[in-house]
Amino acid sequence: MNSYQGKTFAVVTYGCQMNVHESEKIRGILSSLAMLEIDDVEKADVVVFNTCCIREGAEDRAYNNVAALKKSKAENPAKVIVICGCMPQQKQGKYDLATKLPFVDIIIGTYNINALAQYLLLYAVNKKRIIDILDKPNSNLDSEFCVRDDATNAYVNIIYGCNKFCTYCIVPYVRGREMSRTPQTIYNEVKDLVQNKGYKYITLLGQNVNSYGKDLKEKTSFSELLTYLCTIEGDFKIKFMTSHPMDLGDDLIKTMKKEPKIAKALHLPVQSGSSAILKRMNRHYDIRHYYRIIRKLKHAMPNISLSTDIIVGFPGETEKDFNLTLKLLKKVKYDQVFAFMYSRRTGTPAAEFEDQIDEKVKNIRVNKLLRLQKIIQKEQVKKYFNKTYNCLIKFINGVAVGITDGGKEIYIPNYKYVNQNYFANVKIEGVRNHKLSGVIK
Repeated sequence: MNSYQGKTFAVVTYGCQMNVHESEKIRGILSSLAMLEIDDVEKADVVVFNTCCIREGAEDRAYNNVAALKKSKAENPAKVIVICGCMPQQKQGKYDLATKLPFVDIIIGTYNINALAQYLLLYAVNKKRIIDILDKPNSNLDSEFCVRDDATNAYVNIIYGCNKFCTYCIVPYVRGREMSRTPQTIYNEVKDLVQNKGYKYITLLGQNVNSYGKDLKEKTSFSELLTYLCTIEGDFKIKFMTSHPMDLGDDLIKTMKKEPKIAKALHLPVQSGSSAILKRMNRHYDIRHYYRIIRKLKHAMPNISLSTDIIVGFPGETEKDFNLTLKLLKKVKYDQVFAFMYSRRTGTPAAEFEDQIDEKVKNIRVNKLLRLQKIIQKEQVKKYFNKTYNCLIKFINGVAVGITDGGKEIYIPNYKYVNQNYFANVKIEGVRNHKLSGVIK
């Protein structure tokens, strides 16, 4: 019997889908110690904060939420508080956390999350604070433990780290260089998720999935991996994120078009509509290159759902540069846009640029962009009318709904069957108040 058996835990997650999936692994690890999950961080015996440092806001929230447990820790010294993930992995991260939050018991980085059980057991014996930040993984980053959030969609890591070194991004410094899992390991995990656990969507994860396989002894491209995974028998679809425009080639577009098991949806971060800003960001492409990819994608898959990330107010961004980004939105007509004000990250080249943009200007620009995107999305709804999409059929609040690859919900009135969680073609016959309705064909 371990000292944690029967105790409770809570996991707090910040950041991207990669962190969300790592928190699923953390919950699996804690559950393997016979612990029980609860939502209340005040009452939990063990609280794990899985942190993100991509933007200042995420760091501030993490600091504040951990600090809020100081009183709880004082009242219950047996409570164990853990901080892991990207914040401790920063150059000064572990020192800042250790100094500002002296009541935190365990501080580990991105490379040793899978050893969390061992750290907890060691702490239970010695009752001494543990701070262990590694420069590289101490073992395979895969985990046999995982408690997944979603019963329909399962995240699967295919590549860790990033080699791009965009001037605004901290990821290469806290996640390290690219490291791909082997095709067979990924295949086995996806096959189990589909055939034994019944998942309908598999979302492949990586900071840059298009770089997959370049570091393997037996080189395997991302397109080849997708083709391999599509040989798995079962009623499921594959999504992936995130793609880097520089590495997205014709082979991937052909594979997406050819394979029915690959979702016709793509998240392709552009970050800016200005080639001058893209160059300062070290994105390795200009806007003409990006437009060419978009044209090829829409030509190959007219119904494809496109989304993107945009950074507003990057150092040196002029009004002309910003207007080029607005022009991009009008031209591409994304289904969804995730827009962020530039966040200065210590340790990145852009943090040292002298021509930083005033916060008020960034705020005005991001709100202007979001208002434009809202107008575009309202107009985009019309394009769905009379078209047919392959959807996952589910029941939401007792009503049958078809969910497109891009996440659009199509209400299916008068659907009497009890079957759900299967794919079917749905023709959209109604567009009202921006809501879609249709029938199964």
